[in-house]
Amino acid sequence: MTKFNDTLLRAARGEKIDHTPVWYMRQAGRSQPEYLKVKEEHGSLEDIVRKPEICAYVTKLPVDQYNVDAAILYKDIVTPLPAIGIDVKIKAGVGPVISNPVRSVQDVHNLGEISPEDDVPYVLETIKMLTQEQLNVPLIGFAGAPFTLASYMIEGGPSRTYNLTKSFMVSEPEAWFVLMDKLADMTITYVTAQVHAGAKAIQVFDSWVGALSVSDYRIFVKPVMERIFTELRKLNVPLITFGVGASHLANEWHDLPVDVVGLDWRLPIKEAGERGLTKTLQGNLDPTLLIADWNVIEERAKAIIEQGVKHGSHIFNLGHGVFPDVKPATLKKLTELIHTYSAELRK
Repeated sequence: MTKFNDTLLRAARGEKIDHTPVWYMRQAGRSQPEYLKVKEEHGSLEDIVRKPEICAYVTKLPVDQYNVDAAILYKDIVTPLPAIGIDVKIKAGVGPVISNPVRSVQDVHNLGEISPEDDVPYVLETIKMLTQEQLNVPLIGFAGAPFTLASYMIEGGPSRTYNLTKSFMVSEPEAWFVLMDKLADMTITYVTAQVHAGAKAIQVFDSWVGALSVSDYRIFVKPVMERIFTELRKLNVPLITFGVGASHLANEWHDLPVDVVGLDWRLPIKEAGERGLTKTLQGNLDPTLLIADWNVIEERAKAIIEQGVKHGSHIFNLGHGVFPDVKPATLKKLTELIHTYSAELRK
């Protein structure tokens, strides 16, 4: 195995680096022809996740193809939910669909606890395979944040409005906080097992928390995120938080005991710095630009790289995930640009 590339870990901790590290959310799968072949032969995401050798292969593909500075485990944020009693299926073109949504206080109390070694052993085995035998870059483990998981659990699937979730939150606050604590316990236990298996960094996806106002976030979500990240700090790995459409919450995230604040494409890195965010920032090219002409991609990417270098600590990523229309060759070319251009700026 070649020398271990720890650039992302050093960037996350604000240490000196020679180039800006890069990885892409949803970099494994989606548009890769090799992945599409695996999916055809081995079934859905849920099926692949349960086959460690296949899952490790899919996770490692973008590292080999694009030369990115980290791998992110191929799985979904809802992967641990069946362990606590949630019947969830990931439907193509729809997303997670839950047949027993949480709609009452009793539903909350009926939720169980996760035992990763018993409930998701295939996830841990995949991590061990990758970190002990295959990868020369950090493996990022991840989990969904309580609000985002709760939104699926209460709505029964994806939502544009989160009406049921927000109504439950304000109408049944006692039940809400019990739900948050149960999901926090699951997240802490699940993430701890990932790190013990070999994950070198952790990203917590609060994908849909941008649906909340700052005041509601502070009351109903921020305390549980404080607890989660305070516990995870004990693992001594970089911690990243991320959400979509949540620029108004960036300063709230910056207050949390995290190392890296992930930004979607709506908040420029320069503006984030002006708002007082001094921690390492991650992001934030709009993924839709990846199907534009190369000169557009290059111009926008260079602007982000420049802002990141000026900020001081930056991990290049997209403002959300890779989608199926993106060509693998584009991601490879973009990765090379990020490495070479940022190295020139850092000389």
